[in-house]
Amino acid sequence: MDAPPRPALAVTVSTSDVDGRDAAAYWRDLVCARFVEVAVRPAAHDGFAGVVRHREVAGIGFARLASQAQQVDRTWGLVARSSEHHLLANIQLRGQGFLAQDGRSAVLAPGALVFVDSARPYTMQFDGEFAQLVIRVPVSMLPRRTLADATSVPLDGPARLVTDFLLGLDDVDPAVVSEFVPHTLGLLDTALGWAARRTAGERSQLAITRERVHRFVRENACDPDLDAASVAAGCRISKRTLFRALADDEPFTSLMRRLRVERAQQTLRSNPRLPLAAVAQQCGFAGAAQLHRAFQRVTGGTPGDHRRRSATFDTN
Repeated sequence: MDAPPRPALAVTVSTSDVDGRDAAAYWRDLVCARFVEVAVRPAAHDGFAGVVRHREVAGIGFARLASQAQQVDRTWGLVARSSEHHLLANIQLRGQGFLAQDGRSAVLAPGALVFVDSARPYTMQFDGEFAQLVIRVPVSMLPRRTLADATSVPLDGPARLVTDFLLGLDDVDPAVVSEFVPHTLGLLDTALGWAARRTAGERSQLAITRERVHRFVRENACDPDLDAASVAAGCRISKRTLFRALADDEPFTSLMRRLRVERAQQTLRSNPRLPLAAVAQQCGFAGAAQLHRAFQRVTGGTPGDHRRRSATFDTN
């Protein structure tokens, strides 16, 4: 269940408050109480350490934490157990981490601002010692209520103005922070807009890349050695970018199979007497059996069915 309201005065809690054998379990409880419910898996239980300095002002939580290597997961089950919806604005202070949410991933480098939506699953991983400032804001307080396009997008550059402001708020009197809450929400909304626009820009670029990949595979589908590595090299992109470009479209293997079957259909129509083994060789398949299986996967029929339909159509 979500944590109850907390006082404005800063509270510091640390794994040093408990026996070392209980440090990892105690840390999990601290993270759940000060942020949202998550599953925390420290990389090493022996000698594990972490500290959180937390306060809440006018409904906004400020938590500065430092700890060691660990993985943090918020699953659908944990989301379902929560009755509150929060935006988590993560400012990486030291060390480096990895965040994945909404099908996107981000490297958490020092100085970066990255948003997380508590209403959907996410994973964070830290391979060594790290420190963060996390601002926890009820989504009901934000002008921008849709967060899906703004999560897992690392912001730098102009976003440094926002991070400097938020870091400054963490160090001043609670009464002053209360006066700046409207400005805080406005700046967060602006940063969310930047993140959403960056996501839109990435989608546009991925759409262009996807068209390049489709064109390259279409032009080279008959090459039996065509694979993801050669397509990526031909399009001058990484394999990771190749798979990202096709993530919302059609898997690479399905795309290649479909385009080869289309080429085989054309070949069967134009050369109705050509043996299936020759058709397979001309269209990039390893043999007639592979051609037959691909035809069934793509069309629901066989090359022979297609040849007979084409012959019937030609005679009519």
